[in-house]
Amino acid sequence: MIKSDFHVHTSFSTDSDTPAREQIEALINKGITEICITDHHDIGYTAMEKADVNTSESTNTNIESRPFRINPFAYYEAIQKEFPQVRVVTWTREFNYSAINNFGVQAAKGQYLLFLNNDTELIAENFVEEMLGFCQREDVGAVGARLLYQDDTIQHAGVVIGFGGVAGHTFIGLHKAENSYFHRAMCAQDYSAVTAACMMSKKSVFDAVGGFSEDLAVAFNDIDYCMKVRSLGKLVVYAPYALLYHYESKSRGLEDTPEKVARFNREVAKFAKKWPEILKNGDPYYNPNLTLRKSNFALRDLKKEGIGQPYELDPAIRELMKEAPEQETTSEAQKG
Repeated sequence: MIKSDFHVHTSFSTDSDTPAREQIEALINKGITEICITDHHDIGYTAMEKADVNTSESTNTNIESRPFRINPFAYYEAIQKEFPQVRVVTWTREFNYSAINNFGVQAAKGQYLLFLNNDTELIAENFVEEMLGFCQREDVGAVGARLLYQDDTIQHAGVVIGFGGVAGHTFIGLHKAENSYFHRAMCAQDYSAVTAACMMSKKSVFDAVGGFSEDLAVAFNDIDYCMKVRSLGKLVVYAPYALLYHYESKSRGLEDTPEKVARFNREVAKFAKKWPEILKNGDPYYNPNLTLRKSNFALRDLKKEGIGQPYELDPAIRELMKEAPEQETTSEAQKG
């Protein structure tokens, strides 16, 4: 039987198409012995209850939606009584993704941790086995999944350090049925990083690297975590057949206010200052002949970027890097 804690930081976001109850039942059916839900309660709790009305002989299906109010705390109490594997720990302070997950891990008892965002929906019911198959290997420290947008295009298929200046997801917007560069979107492989929207890691590795860096409250904390994992000499693996939907930023919203943009830029500067070598020399899992300006592994336009040339950071970010505190890192993750 799989012995693994699940850290699902649910907040009853309005976008969820898979109720937490269904997710929990599916995980229990897979043999999970403990499920730990962490919650930060940073949004309202209006949800949408969807009901199929009629399906005509044509291709049109009418969906009727009506809002209702739900008390998340009452639900958490009920779900723990119904499923003894579930333990809920509640985060009551300001939103900090790193701190929230570190807090949840403190309650964990399993050998493996699964970090799963509240705005995800299962597609492949065996995604746990797919990820665990890699994570059990001694040389592997973290495993990521293939994530799709609601329109079945790719949201995440691994992370390349240097995309857009710092780091970015590969093959964004490519339909799941389309061919990717050497079919890489569909191939299990090592990457420098994966997103923690759905990421499995050994508890021993998590403890060894000190968990998530809490000075990265929202952005790049998962990329930083993977870099620290690689500093231990462990691999970060992308598992394409662990497949889920990810309705990105549905619960917290986009980075579209002056305050959020300023915070995002500070976190870019912190990451860039902490891991300068890999940004300068290039991601060891990415061909230097390929562009950093797009996520589709296209060849560089040599009129715009030379072979192996790093993406030029915005001058404002460089100024913020001067203000960012010095942090100790090991060079192994940056060199590959």
